Amino acid sequence: MTILPPNEVGLTAAAAALRAGEVVAYPTETVYGLAVNPFDSAALRRLFEVKGRPEENPVLLVVADEGQLAQVVREVSTAAQTCIDAFWPGPLSLLLPKAVDLPVEVTAGQAKVCVRCPASEIARALCRQFGGAITSTSANRSGEKPAATIEGAMLPGVALGIDGGRLPESLPSTLLDPESGRILRAGAVPEADILACLRAQGPGM
Repeated sequence: MTILPPNEVGLTAAAAALRAGEVVAYPTETVYGLAVNPFDSAALRRLFEVKGRPEENPVLLVVADEGQLAQVVREVSTAAQTCIDAFWPGPLSLLLPKAVDLPVEVTAGQAKVCVRCPASEIARALCRQFGGAITSTSANRSGEKPAATIEGAMLPGVALGIDGGRLPESLPSTLLDPESGRILRAGAVPEADILACLRAQGPGM
């Protein structure tokens, strides 16, 4: 695996690798993630091979901003927009209706896709350089501890890595279905903060 710094040279090379269907390791605000182009089915299959992960498991996506969100989701409800305004960029992942042309491998055939805009500037910069959403499954073999360093993300099949240094120990992103208000995975954003935010918008939330 080629390791590059999180500067223009490194991010340009990483974006080119993504366009070529390669797997790229990069830092998020929680752990190192593995990126591929979510619209490239062959790259998605390669990602599952690297992870040793069953294809029936859906894959999280990250975006640089709300403009990129429109590429991968069909609509954003009022409840979802409330959460986006309050907690993005940050470690809150939202289940949203998937775009029609998003490959089935991303969602494992489900109607919703999991997306977040991360607090990590490096992750958002990679999305901007690539020009769209990228996958963000943790950089480890399935069942093993997620990588906190680029060295830990050096898995067979990963072509290139962006070195963001050692990441501080942190909780994973909180996973929320904004329509039901149900927390599917507890994480860095407290449930109480999310529910208070939704309640503040009125009884329709």
